[in-house]
Amino acid sequence: MRVGVDIRCLVEGKNTGVEEYTTNILHCLFKLDQKNTYVLFINSWRQPRAQLNQFKKYKNVSVKQFHIPNKILNLCMWYFHWPHIDKMLGGVDKFWMPNINFVALSGEVKLTLTIHDLSFEIFSETFSFKRRLWHHFINTRRLCKRASKIIAVSDSSKKDIISYYAIDPAKIERIYNAVAEDIGQLDHNDPRLMAVKEKYHLPFNFIFYLGTIEPRKNISAIVAAFDQLKSLHNQQLNKFKLVIAGGKGWGVEKILSKMRRAKNTNDIIFTTCITNEDKAAVYTLATLFVYPSFYEGFGLPVLESMRCGVPVVTSNTSSLPEVVGDGGIMVDPDNPNELFLAMKELLLNKDFYEQMKNKGLRQSIRFNWTTSARELLAILGQ
Repeated sequence: MRVGVDIRCLVEGKNTGVEEYTTNILHCLFKLDQKNTYVLFINSWRQPRAQLNQFKKYKNVSVKQFHIPNKILNLCMWYFHWPHIDKMLGGVDKFWMPNINFVALSGEVKLTLTIHDLSFEIFSETFSFKRRLWHHFINTRRLCKRASKIIAVSDSSKKDIISYYAIDPAKIERIYNAVAEDIGQLDHNDPRLMAVKEKYHLPFNFIFYLGTIEPRKNISAIVAAFDQLKSLHNQQLNKFKLVIAGGKGWGVEKILSKMRRAKNTNDIIFTTCITNEDKAAVYTLATLFVYPSFYEGFGLPVLESMRCGVPVVTSNTSSLPEVVGDGGIMVDPDNPNELFLAMKELLLNKDFYEQMKNKGLRQSIRFNWTTSARELLAILGQ
């Protein structure tokens, strides 16, 4: 079987959940499957920032790189339903898209499509006009109708796809995300910890958030809860800082303004870029991880934090209860007071802290990229 894979989501070389998903599951898939042939499709007018050589080491994998201006290619595929990507790749039996995008395929080619979440449908007001327009033209509903199989990254996302697009549940398979092999708790004597601490100017004791800086992530609630925490003037709590890390998304200026106007703004540290190589060290250095997002298709940072032995406070909504299980504290994202109380209890109760740390580690082991890749391979073989 000859399988085409759309890796256009890797073009920018960013550190997003979709890119991590695509990269990790592909490496595991290629290690598992020596029988089928894979042809990776990528298009960019400029040289892609993605490290394409990472896939060229596999004997049954080739990369087909095109340099068509994206706006022209997308317009042609949207309006003319041409060119057919499978033909551009020299013909394929199956085509897998690890994220939604513009696509045109020959009628006989079976499409497998991964849907990470429907935040653009459920929380459309948190997206810029340009991004909403992009999703409108992508027409995810039509993509789902065209697909032979749809992969949802959580049961929550599967329910959303069924609810919003009236898709037959039998057509959708749930395959969980996982954590990269190099994500895990570092030994506290590891010299990398001090190097990373100095690199990002991190304090010795901090509460941590990692994710895109955008309204849907509910960072304002973190700031409000942190202010409540500091208002107690507790000697043990006073030593903690708040570190907000992640790429700048739509609406970032309002969030940064909120951080600047916070009562304890001098104790809030903002950093935009933490590399994949440094993530495990930053998680290990953190005392507590908070992620009160309003909506997540999966919520990978929560899982990464638990794998690194850092207790988690997150939301009781969407997919997050699936990921956290009993390995973290879940709160109402609309109630910053609940977030404050959970943070306070974890930071002041050492026995409870250790209990949640151990529960989080046990929960995180349930998710494995090799298992996810094996499930993907089974779907591609259908």
